This record gives sequence, C-alpha cells and structure tokens, in this order.
Amino acid sequence: MRVLRRLLPTLIPSLVLFLALVLRYFDPGGLLLDFRTTVFDYYQRFAPREYVEAPVRIVDIDDESLLRLGMQWPWPRIHVAEMVSTLANSGAAAIVFDIVFAEPDRTSPGNIGPVWALTSDISDLRAQLERLPDHDQLLAEAIGAAGSVVTGFILTSEVTGKKPVVRGTFALAGDDPKPFLRGYYRGAVTSLDILEEAATGNGTFNFSPGSDLVTRTVPLVLALGDQLYPSITAEALRVAQGARTYIIKSSGASGETGFGESTGVNHIKIGDFIVPTNAHGEITVHYTRHRPERYLPAWKLFSSDFDPDEVAGQIILIGTSASGLRDIRPSPINPVMPGVEAHAQAIEQIILGHFLKRPDWTEGVEWLFVLSLGIGLILLLGTLGALWSAIIGFTALLGAFGASWYSYRELLLLFDPVTPSITALLIYLSGSLIGYLRTEAEKKQVRGAFAQYLSPALVEQLAADPSRLKLGGETRNMTFLFCDVRGFTTVSEQFKSNPQGLTQLINRFLTPMTDAILERRGTIDKYMGDCIMAFWNAPLANPRHADDACESALAMLERLKLLNAALEAEARAENRPFHPLNIGIGLNTGDCVVGNMGSQQRFDYSVLGDAVNLASRLEGQSKTYGVDVVIGESTRQAAKNWACIELDLIAVKGKKEAVRIFALLGDASVAQSAEFREIAARQDAMLAAYRRQDWAEAERLARDGVARAGHLGELYELYLERIAYFRDNPPGADWDGVFVATSK
Repeated sequence: MRVLRRLLPTLIPSLVLFLALVLRYFDPGGLLLDFRTTVFDYYQRFAPREYVEAPVRIVDIDDESLLRLGMQWPWPRIHVAEMVSTLANSGAAAIVFDIVFAEPDRTSPGNIGPVWALTSDISDLRAQLERLPDHDQLLAEAIGAAGSVVTGFILTSEVTGKKPVVRGTFALAGDDPKPFLRGYYRGAVTSLDILEEAATGNGTFNFSPGSDLVTRTVPLVLALGDQLYPSITAEALRVAQGARTYIIKSSGASGETGFGESTGVNHIKIGDFIVPTNAHGEITVHYTRHRPERYLPAWKLFSSDFDPDEVAGQIILIGTSASGLRDIRPSPINPVMPGVEAHAQAIEQIILGHFLKRPDWTEGVEWLFVLSLGIGLILLLGTLGALWSAIIGFTALLGAFGASWYSYRELLLLFDPVTPSITALLIYLSGSLIGYLRTEAEKKQVRGAFAQYLSPALVEQLAADPSRLKLGGETRNMTFLFCDVRGFTTVSEQFKSNPQGLTQLINRFLTPMTDAILERRGTIDKYMGDCIMAFWNAPLANPRHADDACESALAMLERLKLLNAALEAEARAENRPFHPLNIGIGLNTGDCVVGNMGSQQRFDYSVLGDAVNLASRLEGQSKTYGVDVVIGESTRQAAKNWACIELDLIAVKGKKEAVRIFALLGDASVAQSAEFREIAARQDAMLAAYRRQDWAEAERLARDGVARAGHLGELYELYLERIAYFRDNPPGADWDGVFVATSK
C-alpha cells in the first residue's frame, strides 16, 4: 500500500499523458480540431493579412446599383450581357460569375408574351415579341464574344440528372485525389446549356465550411461521381492565363514523401501557379479586413464616365452584396462576408504567392513536443512540487503559444498550441490531485467542527481560508431587506391551543420567502419569529445587489399569494375561518460593516451600520403608507429601472435626518406601462402641490388617486388626512415638507 501511495504521483500523470496522446490521435468528434481552428481564427483576427493590391476585383450588385438602375434582381439578361461586353471590351483578363443562371430569363420577349396573354388578347403583339431576340441568346453571344467568361454551378447532395460542362482537363500524379475531397455530391444546379456552352470556363462555388459554418478554406477541386470539377477560384486563374490543364499532385507522387501513408492532395498546378493545398485540395484563406477598393459597384459599368482602366487586366468576379440577395459566408474576421469575397481573396493569395501552410511534418513535430512536455512535467511534479511545476508548465504553454504565434506571423505556418496546452494542464491537475486530497482532509476537519454553528457559505469560506476565523469585518456597499408579517399577533391568537400549528404555519411561510431570496443570491442573516432579515453583496460580491433585492421582494409577494391560496383551500376544506397572511417589506442600500460579529467565545457572520437600521424602519412604514414594499432613496438610485413612486420625505423614528422613501410597485415592464406612468405623474404632482402648501390642488389629486388607483387608496387617504390637518394648522412658510414619524 505504501509503495502504491509513493507511485501514485507518477502513475496518474503518466496515465493522463497516455490518454492525451490517444485523444490526439483519434480526436473523437473533432474536439481538438475545433479548438485548434478557433485559435487560428483568433490569430487572423489579431493579425489579418495585410492587403496588397492584386489584379482581382469584385463587380458588386449592391443595393445602390439596384436603386440607381431601377431594376430588381434578377436583372434581364440583356443587361447582364451589356456588363459582360463592357468588361470584355475594357480588357478584363477573366469574367467570373458567382451566380447561377439556372432558368430562362423571364423577361425575354418570348417568355413575357404568354404572361400578358393571361389578362388580354395580345395576339399581334405576341407575334412581334417572338420575333425579338431572346435575352439568353444575347447573353450567350456576349459570353462567346468575350472569350474569357467563367460560369458557375452548385454541386448538391440531391440527384438532378444533370452534370456540369467541364472545360479544363486534369492530370493526376500520385494517389487518386477523389477519396480525399470533401463532400458527397450526387447532382448539380447549373446555368442554362446555351450559357455553359458559350463560356470558356465553368466552375463550382461550393464551400466546405466548418461545423460552426465559418469559411476558412476554399476548395480548388471537387468531385461529382468519377468526374473532377474545378472551383470558380481555380477556373478564374486558368482562364485568365489561357491554360488548359490542372495538374493535381497527391501523396505517392514523385518527390512527395508519405512514409507509406496516403495523406491526400499536396498541391495543384494551375498554369504558372503552383498552389499548396491541404489534404482535401483546399487553400486555407488568409483573410484581410474588408477593403472597399476590392469592390466595383455594378452601376458604374452602365455609367457614361466609366473608366476601362479600372478593370483592364483584372480577374473580375461578379457577385452580390445587396440586402436579401447576399450569399453570407462568415469568415474568421468578418461574420457577414459575401461569399464571392472568399473566392477573390483566395485568388489574390495565389497570385501573390501568399499561403498559410500546415505541412504533413507539422504533425510529427507536435507529437514530439507533447510527449517531451508531458514527460518533463511528470518528472518535475515528483521533485519540485506543485508550485514550481505549475510555473514551469505555464512557461511551457506560453512557449507553445508563442512559437505557434511566431510561426503564423513570420513563417505563415500553422502549428497547434492547443493539444500541448490541454495535455500539460491535465497532467498538472492530475499530479496535484493527491495534494488536493490531503488539503481537503484538513478542510473536512474544519467543516465538521463548525457546520453546526455557522452558515454553509461561511463554513466553506473558513475551510478555504482558516485565517478568517477571527473577529472583525470589512466595509461594503450592500442592500438590506426586512420582512415582517402584518398583524401577526392576531394570527397567533388563532393558535392559542395549538402552538405546533403556529410553528408549522411559520415554517410554511418562511420556506418560500427564503427560497425567493436565496434564488437571487441573497444571504439570510437571521429569523426573528415571523421576521426575516437578509442582505446582498456579502459574503460573495454582487454588483447588481439592489436589483436582486427588488426582484426578491416582488417574488416574495407572488409566492405569498400562492401560499394564501393554499391556506384558504385548506381552511375551506376544514370548514374553519381563513385569515390571509400579509407582509410588509423594507429595502435600503448603503455602506455597512459585514463580517464576524460577537465575542471571542462565540460569533456570527452579520452586519452593522446605519443603513441596516433604516431598512428595518422602512419595513415598519409599509403599513403606514398602505404599500407592500418601501425602499430607500439609495436603493432607488441603484435600481433605476423598477416601477417606483415617491411616497414621502420622512424622518423615521430615531433619526433626525430626513430621507426620501419610495414604493416598489413592479418590474421594468410595469415601469413602461401607461397605467404606471399615469400613477407616477399624479403622485409627483400631488407631492409637489403638498410641499408648496397648495392644499386645494393636493386634495384634488389625492381624491383622484383614491378614485382611480384603488390599490393605493390607503396612501391617498393618509395624505387627505394630513391636508385636512394642515389646512387648520398651517405649517408655516419655512416648512420643508418633512414628515416626522413617531412609530417604527
């Protein structure tokens, strides 16, 4: 047993290292891959690719173009043909459509005539329309005349019975690339035959986004059955160069070392460009931030002052960013990037020779680093202890992320810092487990000694930090709640001969009230018979303590309704009278000392301060003003969104300084209601008249309040009594409107 105890600090971390390596190899659910790609995404956000001008532009069918040209999308193909001719005549190197023209143009003369014929006899006009040229034919002629147009199609998982036209040819070196390509496609949505036949190139604009739908890669080649198809990214480069063949080099080809493994596609040659890819024939896009100079609004092509130099020698991709038409493809740095921009940025990188790479050998380097780091930490844990091992492990993690970041920034290499980090963390945690268990055994002794005297929250704090087991406290801004049952003496009289029944009733009352407080991060200080004292923002910090206290007070009222309903049903079933429970609540916010209060022999976790005393006084005033919840001015200032009305300017018993008090009537939704706004406006006006001794106006508003705000009737009756008194006994010109309370 002793031998096992000595070996545990080494055996457990060694087992964790083995499991980490197994996890790295199999990566169930792609968990580590997701973590790794997330880190690489953050790299791009922190340091995106710097924009360097390349001969690539996007002709954008944006909202402004739709507005300026006065045409909704899809435009008549005759206008698309005009765009093609303008670009071709301006010397565009390639014209690429990120759009599928899958259906005949509905605005063609031959197609629009039958639509008109549904409403009237247009036999003569229809014959004339049919003699006009077809828009699709005109577009096909413009495409054929341009000689450098790439049409687009979408590969789908549904069988469509149609295959796209293949313009380029493929030469393969090494393993067959098709098993490595992403996606299983069974059909395609293509442009019209007449357009595909006229085009010089034809490519797919499918993407292979991650599980989070973020587009990190752009494929250069995909497969439908046994046929390979290029993407519009690849076709744009091929057509712009006048090349005919793609050369795909995979594992097993001459010059490619796979150590007997089929690792997939290595690179693709497109004309003069050799493009390194991942195993799936994709290029990892190194994004720049949005650059307006990359875009050319489509309306400019129809403008009389269009400058052909803007597109001469450029690869032009035609896409859309118009609202309702956008092909949104979130990227690591732009959640609303048009899909056409991903193709444009990929083409830019290929032309500039700028590639993010993750070669095959990076896997071996990462495995070696994980193994070395794991073994080193295991040895250190047994000799240096947890603290130094943590320092060294943390330094190693910083080194892993630092090396990964340097490789990304300076070498454009993507190294995984996640797996070493997770491995080191798990090894450190497992190696510290035994020490943790020893510490927990000591804490258990503290819990056992004090659990029967102190609150669970305080016991846990003492167990974590035994040095706090002493007298003293700290000053905090807190919110306090006092709740008391109104008329409890009357309720108690019903149980003169049944004290157990009274105890059960109090327990049934205190339980839901306590739950309402604890569920909103409150701390119960004490129970005093039917009274509850609670506070917020201690022992745990709570920046919204005033809001939580207000929410708790309203929740207590709602739960009291449910309790009264249950008690009434029980009384009716037992054929005895029912007396509902009613409560008053006081809330106040202020600075108090909170901590261990008492003597050297016995103490408790509690609070001291003037703000606590005022909260208790406010609870007593709830009966005076006929409202359920009274809050102090400081609570009102801290919880500004709640439905509150000012009650009075009052000097509570035992205090000379006057404070403004408010009634809490509801939450933020109530505060926005028209009914509450009317009540608040009336109350403000009544108080203003009352304080300036305009007794007639104050009386009128108070009587209106009695008539129209029934649940505040007691409040307005109180003010009517005061107004009547002051009419007979004027308070004098120097009266400040303060009411001095004579009762708690």
